[in-house]
Amino acid sequence: MTTVAGELRAPAWRGGFGRLWSAAVLSRFGDALRTAALPLLAASLTDRPLLIAVVTACGYLPWILFGLCGGAIADRVDQRRAMWTVDTVRGVLVAAFAVAVALGHASIALLVALAFTLTTLQTLFDNASTALLPALVGPEALGSANARLMTGQKIAGGLFGAPLVPVLLSAGAAAPFLADAGTFLLAAALVASLRTGAPERAPRPAGSTLRREIAAGVRTLWQDRPLRGLCAATALCNIGMGALIATLVVLVTGWLHAGTAGYAAATTAYTVGGLAGGAVNRRLTAALGPVRTVLLAGTAQTAALVVMGSVPSLTALVAAMAAFGFMGMLWNVNSTTLMQQRSPAGALGRVSSAFRTLGVAGAPLGALLGGAAATAWGRGTPALLAAAFFVLAVLALIPAARPDAPAAAPGDGATTARVPG
Repeated sequence: MTTVAGELRAPAWRGGFGRLWSAAVLSRFGDALRTAALPLLAASLTDRPLLIAVVTACGYLPWILFGLCGGAIADRVDQRRAMWTVDTVRGVLVAAFAVAVALGHASIALLVALAFTLTTLQTLFDNASTALLPALVGPEALGSANARLMTGQKIAGGLFGAPLVPVLLSAGAAAPFLADAGTFLLAAALVASLRTGAPERAPRPAGSTLRREIAAGVRTLWQDRPLRGLCAATALCNIGMGALIATLVVLVTGWLHAGTAGYAAATTAYTVGGLAGGAVNRRLTAALGPVRTVLLAGTAQTAALVVMGSVPSLTALVAAMAAFGFMGMLWNVNSTTLMQQRSPAGALGRVSSAFRTLGVAGAPLGALLGGAAATAWGRGTPALLAAAFFVLAVLALIPAARPDAPAAAPGDGATTARVPG
């Protein structure tokens, strides 16, 4: 399947990409601190797996409620300004949460409120970020740029961020959240320093509304066969991922009895695997094509999940998490690059939001299913449940691996198609 015209190239660090990379990596470091600390904090407040899973589920819910609006807004506004504004607000919110934790006011309800609010803001930030990258690097460098962004985020988030959480927690339960607030504010300053200029867009037709623009983005995604198949597969995978992520701390600390050190080892292995995946992505994608690379990744991740849920050994879990991270990086880089390459100019925010919203929609369900499965059948069963959904995802992706089809235009009267060569 051919989606890129010409030779694949590496992005130049100048021209804004270096600062965007630095902001993304710094922000991911803070996110890793918060993401790892939240379930541990939740586990200290309750021993009920279902309640812990609710915290994760509410972190996904805003994508279903507001994701499409976030993408449409990202296509209308200055994406750079939207990003630094959102990061500033998130920094202030997390700082206030850290103060509440330090004062002993933490509760499951407060954790749920924080997860919901931060993800609501993220619906605008992520879509704006996806739409901004093609303005900073050329189309032939998008794949490498995405790989470098995601690899840098893996290094900062998993290799440094997640293992640092136990150390920070020794200084107090609020410490990871204070650090996260600081990274949000620094990342906002970096993004604000970008000089990309206001985005050039064609005038919108009379009577154009957010609803019509959202509908155009959804139609574009549906009419593009590779993106449609990839979106369906991602939605199924995210049901499984929701089940796994929501109960991973329970699996490690409750089933394997490995404690917080074991939890850090598992997440670090996932990061190391992701780094290896980012290193080989360019060559593997050149050999197989992006859709077939994703197909391979999904198949291998299914096997890794079976190991996680059936072998009660920390060593086996760490190895499976490394393989899972390796293949997950291949999946994420190629799916994001395909979306950026095949989306119409001026509609990337909407296509991105439709893809993310439909893909993430299953994650809250998966989180609740994972919590229920762990309660009813044992703490290793959510990983096996996730494996079943990954099998369905691979089956959904097979039709998308057929020969290429032209990219679809949104038909909203305001954008034009970007058809890859």
